[in-house]
Amino acid sequence: MSPTPAPAPPTAALGVEAVDAEKAGALIIGVHVPGPGFAAGLVRGDVLLQVGKARVDSAADLARAVAGARPGKEITLTVRPQSGGYQQLTATPGIVT
Repeated sequence: MSPTPAPAPPTAALGVEAVDAEKAGALIIGVHVPGPGFAAGLVRGDVLLQVGKARVDSAADLARAVAGARPGKEITLTVRPQSGGYQQLTATPGIVT
């Protein structure tokens, strides 16, 4: 009988949908309610530029950065809201089940 493989570690999630922004970043086109992104204050139209220390130039970068985060551990998000300027939000990624 072969040993049972170890379960894969849980994958972190923010509960947002994103596409590549016109310039750098990931444009948020959907925020799941409830969800970690909603709780952090993300709204549709925000552009995510950084997750923790990881720069976000595209939606794929966002997916990689969030997947590398630890579920349940706070991360800082750098966001460019539609109104302009920059904002830092704190999010606690959840687990995808």
